[in-house]
Amino acid sequence: MELLNEPFLTSDLPGIGGRIRSVPEDFQVEERPLYLPCGEGEHLYITITKRGLSTPDLVRRLSSTLGVKAQAIGVAGLKDSRAVTTQMISLQGISPEQIARLSIDDTILTVAILGRHRNRLRTGHHAGNRFRLTIREVAGHAKETVPVILERLTRRGVPNYFGPQRQGKDGNNYQIGVALLHDARRREKMNRNQRIWYLNTYQSFLFNRILARRIEQIDRVFIGDWAMKSDNGACFQVDDAEKEQPRADRFEISPTGILFGSRVSWAGGEPGAIEEAVITEAGTTKDALITAAKACGFRGERRSLRIPLTELEWVLNGENLIITFSLPPGAYATSVLRELMKPSPTTR
Repeated sequence: MELLNEPFLTSDLPGIGGRIRSVPEDFQVEERPLYLPCGEGEHLYITITKRGLSTPDLVRRLSSTLGVKAQAIGVAGLKDSRAVTTQMISLQGISPEQIARLSIDDTILTVAILGRHRNRLRTGHHAGNRFRLTIREVAGHAKETVPVILERLTRRGVPNYFGPQRQGKDGNNYQIGVALLHDARRREKMNRNQRIWYLNTYQSFLFNRILARRIEQIDRVFIGDWAMKSDNGACFQVDDAEKEQPRADRFEISPTGILFGSRVSWAGGEPGAIEEAVITEAGTTKDALITAAKACGFRGERRSLRIPLTELEWVLNGENLIITFSLPPGAYATSVLRELMKPSPTTR
């Protein structure tokens, strides 16, 4: 199991080690819908539970079986193949009768028809994910360590690192993103989706460095911070940290880091100095990133440095830890696992 190298929020506590994903059932994910179909329209919404099948592979299978183009199939999020996952799918121009063609087997476990809707399901149109994970062969001290780690993550938040899958097997996708920023000819040789993907990996690389610098103050806001409201994702710049800190303590707001772009605002004060130091170490400048982002056509955004850990339950069954929790969209379960397990370089 490959995890991140960035510092832990619970670095003073030992990891419980263990193994994850010994079988797909050890990693179960249920996508929470943002809305349900209205009952009319050309898009049929269904829910599928699958095992050992990634979302892109599922889309290809649906396209082939139902005889529709992949562009007519909508999904809200991408799910891993090494898991048992449930997610909503939209199918344009498909009738409920055609769904009967889908065979239930050891990869597609269940299919349920939800109803019709006017719009295609799009990326991000979900309310987060519910996880049920099994960590096998954990350390003997897990009974004492697990509750302390989880209490801190619940109270202060889970570090919102981008997961390692963004950077590919060799961990260097961001280097392609760097090259694309400054090489228009190379950008033109890629399709737009591929180009944006690699540029996003560079954004996430720099964001992780910023978060690593602020890991000890992950729940603190400072003058110059752009704070994000938990209820609607709106951001505002902090000009009175003492006044806003109680809201951060209640998890109503959280500090953010930058995903650079042509329009996004950089932080000021001490948070701004951290952002500038990170990009300086990466060998670039604000002006260079803004100029390149304009040329590449993406605006950028702010991303919360932490995420809430909610609906938490856990039980230690012998040497196996079974833990369930919910995370908001865009958050990674690996961020919780790495704080618990603290894998050594030889186990990544």
